[in-house]
Amino acid sequence: MMKFRFRRQGADPQREKLKQELFAFHKTVEHGFPNQPSALAFDPELRIMAIGTRSGAVRIYGAPGVEFTGLHHNAATVAQMHFLPGQGRLLTLLDDNSLHLWEIVPHNGCAHLEEMLSFQLPSRPVFDGASTLPSLSRVTVVLLVADGNRAALGTEGGSVFFLNMDTLTLLEGQTLAPDEVLRSLPDDYRCGKALGPVESLQGHLQDPSKILIGYSRGLLVIWSQTAHCVERVFLGNQQLESLCWERSGSTVVSSHSDGSYAIWPADSGSSLVLQPTAATMPYGPFPCKAINKILWRNCESGGHFIIFSGGMPRASYGDRHCVSVLQAETLVTLDFTSRVIDFFTVHSTLLEDEFDDPQALAVLLEEELVVLDLQTPGWPAVPAPYLAPLHSSAITCSAHVANVPAKLWARLVSSGEQQSPQPTSSTSSWPITGGQNLAQEPSQRGLLLTGHEDGTVRFWDASGVALRPLYKLSTAALFQTDCEHADSLAQAAEDDWPPFRKVGCFDPYSDDPRLGVQKVALCKYTARMVVAGTAGQVLVLELSDVPAEQAVSVASMDLLQDREGFTWKGHDQLSPSTGPLPWPAGFQPQVLVQCLPPAAITAVTLHTEWGLVAFGTSHGFGVFDYQRKSPVLARCTLHPNDSLAMEGPLSRVKSLKKSLRQSFRRIRKSRVSGKKRAVNASSKLQEANAQLAEQAYPHDVEVTPVQRRIEPRSADDSLSGVVRCLYFADTFLRDAVHHGPTLWAGTNSGSVFAYALEVPAAATGSEKRPEQAVEAVLGKEVQLMHRAPVVAVTVLDGRGRPLPEPYEASRDLAQAPDMQGGHAVLIASEEQFKVFTLPKVSAKTKFKLTAHEGCRVRKVALATFASVACEDYAETCLACLTNLGDVHVFSVPGLRPQVHYSCIRKEDISGIASCVFTRHGQGFYLISPSEFERFSLSARNITEPLCSLDIRWPRDTTCDSYRLQESPKLSQANGTPGIILAPRSCDGSPSPARSKGAGDTLEPSEATLSPISMDSATSADTTLDTTGDVTMEDTRRGQTAGPYHHLSLPKLFRGTPEESAECGAR
Repeated sequence: MMKFRFRRQGADPQREKLKQELFAFHKTVEHGFPNQPSALAFDPELRIMAIGTRSGAVRIYGAPGVEFTGLHHNAATVAQMHFLPGQGRLLTLLDDNSLHLWEIVPHNGCAHLEEMLSFQLPSRPVFDGASTLPSLSRVTVVLLVADGNRAALGTEGGSVFFLNMDTLTLLEGQTLAPDEVLRSLPDDYRCGKALGPVESLQGHLQDPSKILIGYSRGLLVIWSQTAHCVERVFLGNQQLESLCWERSGSTVVSSHSDGSYAIWPADSGSSLVLQPTAATMPYGPFPCKAINKILWRNCESGGHFIIFSGGMPRASYGDRHCVSVLQAETLVTLDFTSRVIDFFTVHSTLLEDEFDDPQALAVLLEEELVVLDLQTPGWPAVPAPYLAPLHSSAITCSAHVANVPAKLWARLVSSGEQQSPQPTSSTSSWPITGGQNLAQEPSQRGLLLTGHEDGTVRFWDASGVALRPLYKLSTAALFQTDCEHADSLAQAAEDDWPPFRKVGCFDPYSDDPRLGVQKVALCKYTARMVVAGTAGQVLVLELSDVPAEQAVSVASMDLLQDREGFTWKGHDQLSPSTGPLPWPAGFQPQVLVQCLPPAAITAVTLHTEWGLVAFGTSHGFGVFDYQRKSPVLARCTLHPNDSLAMEGPLSRVKSLKKSLRQSFRRIRKSRVSGKKRAVNASSKLQEANAQLAEQAYPHDVEVTPVQRRIEPRSADDSLSGVVRCLYFADTFLRDAVHHGPTLWAGTNSGSVFAYALEVPAAATGSEKRPEQAVEAVLGKEVQLMHRAPVVAVTVLDGRGRPLPEPYEASRDLAQAPDMQGGHAVLIASEEQFKVFTLPKVSAKTKFKLTAHEGCRVRKVALATFASVACEDYAETCLACLTNLGDVHVFSVPGLRPQVHYSCIRKEDISGIASCVFTRHGQGFYLISPSEFERFSLSARNITEPLCSLDIRWPRDTTCDSYRLQESPKLSQANGTPGIILAPRSCDGSPSPARSKGAGDTLEPSEATLSPISMDSATSADTTLDTTGDVTMEDTRRGQTAGPYHHLSLPKLFRGTPEESAECGAR
């Protein structure tokens, strides 16, 4: 039963209008590598590439920033994809035997991807006497015929059907049945086994009327469409896998299931070819795996290319994923760490050109895309400006840094270029350059940092649509591991035959799970950062432009403080390497702090102006002075019953006796609470009567439900001592007159510790403080009554704004905080938000989210929301993500609810755990181990694709009558509806608020808007309990019905069904 009480009158119309100008929810772009790719296509004329996935998604990529995305209605696996060259149209074949025609549609100077036609191929015999088509079994291969808008479909039954591409219907009277081919074969070959399925269809570049057909049995035929007869027959007996027709049409190359390939003469006078001119097994003579695909490319300089996948010796290297490149006497076996999906070459397709002259080889793997430069000796890899595998090692945490200074950006780019220098002789750049990015240059640079399981931190350019890798930091070299031994073994194996060459960066295996990065923090003004790991290691690093060889100072801090009765049962700490170590240009470690016990770091914060770093584990927290390289504070937060905290995330040993004891305690508590509820059952009648009485009041008065009761958590809960957040602030703690440095720490049991820090002040004109010890004194200790875990803590100045970051105010990069009025501290727990006045720490405002919504807070952030109507107006609000996947926005410091949106599916636990907010109202979360979904809560700050494609072909207007009926609801590939609240006109043009370009954030200057993100606002771990129990492999892509067009640029209509129908009529 719900009881109601009076509150204020209805909503303020002026405030509702202001909300529309400040807040709007968009899912804008997906960063990273598509999850579970299944098909690949390339348009050599438009220079665009398409990737299909098992979930039915279609991604088209061109130049950096040019992206188009679609999703099939039925979320089936995309089996094959084929571009109609130069037309911007794509034909897809799904594993449910359906064909779909997609088109990149230009509109008002921009373009988006639409599904125009679909056709479900019949799979059963047709008994209607009017139809002369035989039964159509499953389609195995598709060929787009070059002489017109037709497609040839090879089937399992051995028939070849022809399809009209304008209407996507089968053409009757042109079907090639296996019987017609059998009549052209010798009697001895015809009497054998059946031809089998059609394995390959190839067109003739010079004569489009001819089609090369390959059957599974090994038979190859050249079929003339004009004469409707077999021109030439190649009698092969080995099971066929793939075919390639050489450019001039004089040579045919076939690959087979026994690991061999054969070369057949196609220009011989005889119509019957019995034997190939050459047949070879590259990795024989022992049994080999099948060569799945083969390409033949000729060169003007002489020495053709033969490129094939598979064919490895079955016994020795049958588990390798390889693509072999053979030119003259040079053979390179490209060894990948994931399965090969498909590959293509970028070469000339003009009819007047005599040679292919391939420029690049693109290989789509299950976990990454690799492009090789074939025009440079050694065939080096070409760095990808996008589609980088985020999960080359599993992502364990993430953080976002906004408004990166230009100097730091240039230094990071320079360090990244030194890590992977390109050969001086290389002239090839990224070959997929189709389309034009129309988005304006972003007004500010954004960094996305990802921590990984192998101890690396990767820096990504997250300023625009394309997530570009900038720099990679590795911490493994600081510790003694088995990496060097493994590398030497791999090098020794590479000297043998076959000539393996490791290619790609996907490496899911970690030499030591203790290297995993749990937390990262970066100061963008001093180029210092902190990297904290799974084994209690805390690294303080500084950016250097030149390589150096130096020793790293090592210190240890015992967070247990010699407390008796606790014994660590988890993993050991990492052993640091001794002596000077060589460090490349980039971030170089200065100090290593080892926490004892070596539990995973759960919280970290850095204050470069004071020279302090704070870190927390499941046992307590500590403060370290990295300038003097000495400890400042160590505080144990363990409860006497926190024995689980001593087992560690890598220990799965648990006492059976203790488990039984805890189970019986829960049963006993539930029985007691059940008796109490029975006693109070009579009160339900009184509540019902009260509700009926209150229904007589006017309905125009806004009412709110009474908050449900939040049961306080027991102090005996395990892991209650986990430190969830840490925060440095210059505020009033001792009295209302003197302010100074403070440290705030929040725990899993709802405790907040506030320490006053005595930090020596730096001399005037100097940023470096004196070499004096820093002291810490406990000033306040707050215990939340409901004992919910504290997610974040932040201090608000006299104007209710968050304090600026270190050096922001002193360097005039942000408005100085108001130190005259009374400060307040905002404490966000999993169940409620509460504002306390300082220094008395008395409650001022609170909002019980769990009491209203019945959900738990997972992530929070303070963000600045700029208005689309007024350039200078902005509000600082609190954004939070709940365990139900909803995003809520609250005003600060009033904590009034503003808007809320459904963002992530509540079943997607890993996606919720990986979410990270930005300072300007955007966010990222993992929709798969390799993809970040980007979303925006701001009506002004939106990053989405805005691009065009130069398509020159006469579009037939008759095909519009076959166009699919689109649903006005836009769906995301992960199953969450794309809710668009930005105002739109019916003709599809963007509102004036959106007309300034997708890449332009149009933020007010940092001097007027400078909120500081909370500890959880700029970083996100992939585990909810910070112990590493949830792995990113548990992430699964959702599936949904309906076209997926939310990336189809601002010109795409987003409105109501009625408006959509009206717009379509126009």
